[in-house]
Amino acid sequence: MADYVIYADSACDIDDKYYAEWNVKRINLHFSFVDEGVEHADGDMPFSEFYRRMREGKIAKTSAISTGDFKDAFRADCEAGNDILYLGFSSGLSGTFNSARLAIDELREEFPDVKIIAVDSLSASTGYGLLVYYAVKKRDEGATIEELEEYLIETRLHLCHWFTVDDLVYLKRGGRINPAVAFVGGVLGIKPVLHVDDFGHLVNVSKVRGRKGSILALADHYTESALDPENGTVMICQGDCPYDAAKLAGILRERHGVTVKIISYTGSVIGAHSGPGTLALFFLGKER
Repeated sequence: MADYVIYADSACDIDDKYYAEWNVKRINLHFSFVDEGVEHADGDMPFSEFYRRMREGKIAKTSAISTGDFKDAFRADCEAGNDILYLGFSSGLSGTFNSARLAIDELREEFPDVKIIAVDSLSASTGYGLLVYYAVKKRDEGATIEELEEYLIETRLHLCHWFTVDDLVYLKRGGRINPAVAFVGGVLGIKPVLHVDDFGHLVNVSKVRGRKGSILALADHYTESALDPENGTVMICQGDCPYDAAKLAGILRERHGVTVKIISYTGSVIGAHSGPGTLALFFLGKER
């Protein structure tokens, strides 16, 4: 058994059961609905309820994990003398990772004999969750904390994120597309296909007509760039559109014989920015 503890945060969008099954500790980001004045931990509200409120026009705001929250989370393991590897939400999308680094700098002064390592996943949602899965596998194979750090840095830029959204209004609110593009796209039924680049930023790659076209585009990217199309580990997340997730999984199975390992919900913090109908595909590829 490894002599270190793996931490992740809730932006990795994997179901609660996997944290226990994989022996990974989670720190929650938070969200709130504008004008409600109540802050929720990511995952505390049923996802069906979260997306119902969004469809009704509620606007969700998110907040990064604070330096203090990280110190509080790590402290018990530091006091027990347990080394820590924190694999964090992309620094290109959130200030969370920077908060973790500040907390770790302070804790290292207080606990000089404890190794605390932070690795920027440069990933988001269940793509980040897939990297957590690989970290757990490597740990369970006997990797030291330094070997795991090196492995994650080598692997993260092969972690492909391809996704689409059903309604451009949420990307417009976040400044990902301009209002004119969102308006025209809504009228014409245009759906964007996006990915996360090597710097952990969200990038709009292409536009296709209709939902069916966007789902096929995700499958096409898998066909074009997956390292092991027949046997690779594949995960999907969905923003309250399970039928579309099942359809995408079925296309991959028909084309390549691959079975999707995990289909999870797009969590509240990620979903606040992408909206209901978000559909995303994650796998290891030749490059992002």
